[in-house]
Amino acid sequence: MTVGELSARMSAAELAQWAEFHDLEPFGSHFDDLRAGAVVSAIYNVNRDPKQRPDPFSPLDFMPWNSLQQPEDAPPAPADPEALSAKLDAVLFGRAPT
Repeated sequence: MTVGELSARMSAAELAQWAEFHDLEPFGSHFDDLRAGAVVSAIYNVNRDPKQRPDPFSPLDFMPWNSLQQPEDAPPAPADPEALSAKLDAVLFGRAPT
């Protein structure tokens, strides 16, 4: 829905109510990712070898972008956009930084 369609269909008061509801009951892509992680972790846990991996997988194991999974001593992302692009290429596509 575009902003124009939203303003034509919804009053400012209703938009404010939805904003208040969101503050009480947040939902969105983070929770969608968490639900998907729960499904994937269940599948992995059913098929894992408990001798090889005694600890069960958690949904957060399948959400590497989650801030709860970031190590505290992780190096910061490069401030230079070109360096950041090179790092992303290296991580995502296995390309050596140039």
